[in-house]
Amino acid sequence: MRAREMLKDKIKLLCDALNNLADEPLTFMEVCGTHTVAIYRSGLRSLLPKNVSLVSGPGCPVCVTDQGEVDAAIQLANKGDLIFATYGDMLRVPGTKGSLQDLRARGADVRVVKSCDEALNLALKNPTKEVAFLGVGFETTAPSTAAVILEAAEREVENFSVLCFHKLVPPALRLLAGSKELKVDGFILPGHVSVVLGVAPYMFLPRDFKVACAIAGFEALDIMEGIVELARQVRYKDFKVSLLYARAVKPEGNPLAQKLVRRVFDEADARWRGLGEIKKSGLRLKAEFSRFDAAAKFDLRIEEVPLPSGCKCGDVLMGKITPQQCPLFAKRCNPDDPVGPCMVSSEGSCAACYKYSHKVM
Repeated sequence: MRAREMLKDKIKLLCDALNNLADEPLTFMEVCGTHTVAIYRSGLRSLLPKNVSLVSGPGCPVCVTDQGEVDAAIQLANKGDLIFATYGDMLRVPGTKGSLQDLRARGADVRVVKSCDEALNLALKNPTKEVAFLGVGFETTAPSTAAVILEAAEREVENFSVLCFHKLVPPALRLLAGSKELKVDGFILPGHVSVVLGVAPYMFLPRDFKVACAIAGFEALDIMEGIVELARQVRYKDFKVSLLYARAVKPEGNPLAQKLVRRVFDEADARWRGLGEIKKSGLRLKAEFSRFDAAAKFDLRIEEVPLPSGCKCGDVLMGKITPQQCPLFAKRCNPDDPVGPCMVSSEGSCAACYKYSHKVM
């Protein structure tokens, strides 16, 4: 009980500090799905001054997977005599025609795995079947995919491949910071991604765009400290990348994870849901590992596909609107019958808003 009171006192002090610092309208964006969920769950927005706004960015890897990529995954999973392995959050993401879950209900061999090495184990246990793994996620999950591809190469596994839709956060941040449609005064940078990247990859934001930046943890107190630091940077024009999550993030990041990604992947242009194509924001397998590229192996075409009619996931991911401002929110689109991925993923803005802020009548 005493600890709870101390926490309340600390948050109150931070709110007072924020009130003193925020003498103009400020908009800050959290660029991490885990931050988004924590903000909704803790009700932090209700504590902020009226002139301080929080918007959610493209920090959910499931949500930013482009519609054409989802369709390609479903196309591949629908091939006969193939085991398709995916993370659970991707199972219910709607494609143009159904979802992976729908395919599984109709008999396709779609399996949920918790890690890429589980998919490789499926290939080892089923040598007469092709096993394709759907590789999604940011810098956080890309190193584990790279490690498994290296293992598959070393063990000469011929029936394993990866449909690689991994994406890189800094290029998306560059696009957001330079957007004329969106005015963001500061970014709460992603904690998990920063464990891998460290500080240096974000330095272009304060240098080139005069944008405040803070790497923060995921507790309510961590996030409030991050918001106060952003307001301080704006107030005193002291733009930099402040590391407030030193208990998990080292300034240099994780060199081993970075080395694994560089060893297996090249940077490539990639399409993001809502953001369009962003230069060098994705990863593709190097030529020496091309035999593990599922798109090439199965001759898949990744088409540019429009979003479902009425779905505003793209605008939510850009921070242009809140989930409640989407006309489908809590009506035609809900957790039981989602139209877009932001209502599907456990880190999706719409799912978090529905769970923690939406009052069911």
